This record gives sequence, C-alpha cells and structure tokens, in this order.
Amino acid sequence: MSRIFRLLAGVALTATLLAGPALAQDPAKRPPFATKKVAGTDNVYVFRYGNHQSMFVVTSDGVIATDPIGYGRPQAVLTYLDEIRKVTKQPVKYVVYSHHHFDHIAGGKPFKDAGARFVAHRRAWERLTALQDPHTVIPDELITDHATIRLGDTALELTYLGLNHSDSTIVMRLPREKILFAVDFLPVGVVPGRGMIDFYPLEAEESIRKVLAMDWEQLIPGHPGQPGGRLGTKKDVQDQLEFLQYASETVKVAAREGKCWDGVEKGVKLPRYENWPGYANNLQFVLRRYCGLWGRGF
Repeated sequence: MSRIFRLLAGVALTATLLAGPALAQDPAKRPPFATKKVAGTDNVYVFRYGNHQSMFVVTSDGVIATDPIGYGRPQAVLTYLDEIRKVTKQPVKYVVYSHHHFDHIAGGKPFKDAGARFVAHRRAWERLTALQDPHTVIPDELITDHATIRLGDTALELTYLGLNHSDSTIVMRLPREKILFAVDFLPVGVVPGRGMIDFYPLEAEESIRKVLAMDWEQLIPGHPGQPGGRLGTKKDVQDQLEFLQYASETVKVAAREGKCWDGVEKGVKLPRYENWPGYANNLQFVLRRYCGLWGRGF
C-alpha cells in the first residue's frame, strides 16, 4: 500500500508573486529562468530553468516542490529555492520526484538541507539506490500506486500509471485547482525527442488514455509547451496520443517490409506533423524507437 501523507492545516498564508518575464516563443531569446503563477490559481507556480520546468505549490503549512532540475547546473537549484522564497516564507516540506531521470531530479541537496522530505515511486528509489549518484538525493518516502500529500489546505494526488517514458513516472494532480503535472511522456505541442530512447510505446498509449480520463484542465509539462511556454490541455494530450499512434502504425508497416532500421530512418516521413516544432530534429528518435518495437520485437 502507498503511504498517505497527512498534516493538519496550519496558519493561513497570503502570498503574492513578482512574476518573472513571460517565456519568449524563441528559447534563445527568453531569460535563463522564470517563475510564473498558474492562471486561475492562488498558490500554484511553474519554475523554469533553461528548458526544464517544475511545479511548486504554496500551502498554509508549507511548500510542496517538485523536480529540482539541477543536473550539471547546481545554480539552478539555488535559484529555484530563491524563487520560492520570493513567494513565501513558508518552508519547503516536500520535494516530489516525477521519475528517476537525472535531468529532472538531480541537485536536490539544498532542499534536503533545508528540511524537505523527498517522495518518489518505489521503482525510482530502487534505481537511485543502485546508481548512488552523488548529486541526487535518495527519496525518504515511497509510493506504489497512489498516495495523497495533504499539507495545510492543499491535497496533491500522486498516481503511478504504469510504464511510459520510464518505469517510475508518477503524475501529480491538484484536484481543487484541476492541474496536472506530468513530465516527459506528455510534451505539449511538440514532436518528442531524445526521451523516446527510454520509452515503452504500447504501455505509454495506455498511460495517456488514463491521463485523459482524469479530471483536470491545465497540464504543466516538464519542458515548456509550444508556442510560448504555454501549459497543455486535454486536446494537446489527445494530439500527442494520435501522433504516437500514427508513428507506430506507419513504422509497423515499413518494419514488416524489412525496412528497419536504415530504410525507415532515411525514408519514412510523417507529413501531417511536419509543422510541429521539433519535427526536423526529433523525428529520427521517434522512428528509431518504433523500429525497436516493430522491427526487433520485445
């Protein structure tokens, strides 16, 4: 059974944010980091550093933060903490890992030193314990299928959907605010890239269907959505599912004609998506992964 985290409501909090600059549509022109309050909420924020982003939630009894995003850049984690402190004097009580990949979760020691408890899926703990990366904090609290962190006046639901971009991914849902935080297996408005290397194609489709069945209105992705760093909608999730299904079926036909790998990578195109950001650079990774499925087998 997953552990349920419950803390009684504390002293009420009123906080405002001096929001960072809006994300430019051209990543090369946007500032190195930014913090933005999610529209329609009083307490949910997106922190972006470079091309990675995390969610944090301010409650009346402390802060729930997510992925430290400090891989190879410890300054990002210190900036993250500084940005939270601009919003509230409440301590960070929890840091929740979306999955076990270092580009999202490395660098959390400053949060640990400040007293935060780290939460992750059991499989993430197993992998991180085996790897013993010196820059990545080992989780303190583990979930298996479902758990809820209750802090002050806020509930954050953690759900393991099965295999998708990793074997340890959890999605985080704020039921009152109708916000979902999901990392890497649901890019917003773009063709997925190198993350396809570590991807379970058939199982990911089922995870996406489960996401579509959940009650939410805004999706915070682990990388800024396109255009303009926007958040996602259910239409974006449906579009991503249809893209993956189209890529899968297209490569399956070519694979059964013996065209994997080179014939697919050099000859297969997905023209209905050629206007999506990332198409030119990322299509190769999509095609390789589906050749790995249909041209090689499990």
